[in-house]
Amino acid sequence: MDLTKKTLTEIRDKIAAQELTSLEVTKALLAEIEAKNDKLGAYLELFAEHCLAKAEKIDKRIKAGEKCGALAGVPIAIKDNMTTVWGKTTCSSKILENFEAPYNATVVEKLLAEDAVIIGKLNLDEFAMGSSTENAGLGKTANPWDSSRVPGGSSGGSAAAVSAGLCYGALGSDTGGSIRQPASFCGVVGLKPTYGRVSRYGLVAFGSSLDQIGPLARNTQDAALLMNVITGHDPKDSTSLSEELAPKTDFTKDIDKPLEGLKIAVVPEFIEKAGEAVKEAIGKAVEFYRSKGAEIREVKMPHSDYAVATYYIVATAEASANLARFDGVRYGYRSEKPENYMDVYTKSRDEGFGAEVKRRIMLGTYALSSGYYDAYYLKALKVRNLIRQDFKYIFKDCDCLLTPTSPSGAFKFGEKSDDPIQMYLEDIYTISANLAGVPGVSIPCGFDENNMPLGMQIITDTFQEAKMLRIARMFEKEHSYENQIPEDSRE
Repeated sequence: MDLTKKTLTEIRDKIAAQELTSLEVTKALLAEIEAKNDKLGAYLELFAEHCLAKAEKIDKRIKAGEKCGALAGVPIAIKDNMTTVWGKTTCSSKILENFEAPYNATVVEKLLAEDAVIIGKLNLDEFAMGSSTENAGLGKTANPWDSSRVPGGSSGGSAAAVSAGLCYGALGSDTGGSIRQPASFCGVVGLKPTYGRVSRYGLVAFGSSLDQIGPLARNTQDAALLMNVITGHDPKDSTSLSEELAPKTDFTKDIDKPLEGLKIAVVPEFIEKAGEAVKEAIGKAVEFYRSKGAEIREVKMPHSDYAVATYYIVATAEASANLARFDGVRYGYRSEKPENYMDVYTKSRDEGFGAEVKRRIMLGTYALSSGYYDAYYLKALKVRNLIRQDFKYIFKDCDCLLTPTSPSGAFKFGEKSDDPIQMYLEDIYTISANLAGVPGVSIPCGFDENNMPLGMQIITDTFQEAKMLRIARMFEKEHSYENQIPEDSRE
């Protein structure tokens, strides 16, 4: 039995039924990671000793008939911008290369409370700034389908690990599409929840009003199970929504029950801007839903043309403020030979940050500077509100918005890295959801001319993740991702 090809739910159920032990599953996964990770580069750090000890403890509890958590014994991996008290939290940056956090992120505590086995930390674009994981400061991650192509970003390590069978589920963070876009490139499911539904405590901040932690998994059932674990109010996070606004939900309940009277919105201009293979795949998806009785409504998003510009003002402004704490004084990397006190700051930051991080800090500082705040940052906030209103208008009459996740399939390394604008446009379909705070999920929907996976995105109104997953599941059940993998695709 190839344990690495099983889904999270399958493994969880087999461990619970004592058909498998957590220890043998964890050992099998560690062996697979050891064999593949040098080429794939998904993991920055493995917690082999820690997770084997945890697996043994869980097996003893299950054997003794003790009640165990919803993820008992299942190996899960997390993006390396979420803190753990063991191992390092690097954000794939030289400036945090040796940083050891003093506390666990809330999502880590929630995984541990449900008896998950946290197997390691996954690679990302430095400080989650990028759409290809080419900006990673501590190593390169390749796409499991074709190692000459990028896995997407910034949660490229998370998507690659799930796709390659190197974990049963993973957590990523999404500031402008950083869960959904790599999920699309790697042929897995990636979900960004409603802003505030998942605690950000322990997530190293990039853009505080945009960042949200979410799951990556092999199918919607597994993503729903992870959502059950990580959602909920957290008093440690001031942006965490109360139970009254976002009541605890079982996202797995009724996920297999199709929705009737479904009204799906599409924006024709969005689809026209995509590549031919994406247009064809989205067109087939639209026809599938129509065949199931859904009403397809063409709508407009009049302010979507400004989404990318708005995002890169808001996100960089927040990044410049958040990253000011990495100064070579309090913690993290410090330049070895500063000539004076000011050199401690300037040289430490210059040597510790990569080119993309520096670019975004400078853009954000400029947008917030005296004389430019009103012209750029304040105006961006006004446009952000208009984008939010666009979604409200759509969701008055429609259950969801269906779009491509990305304009194309995964591109080759170096193809867009010399042109930041082209790279930024990779998130053209995903950014708006972050600006509005609404949830979105990417699910596999086909392949491009290079046999690379393509994803489609389903966006719903705030707090409607359960409905969103049911809509996605309708398509997934009749277009099984595992059944579509060409034999010679994976390397």
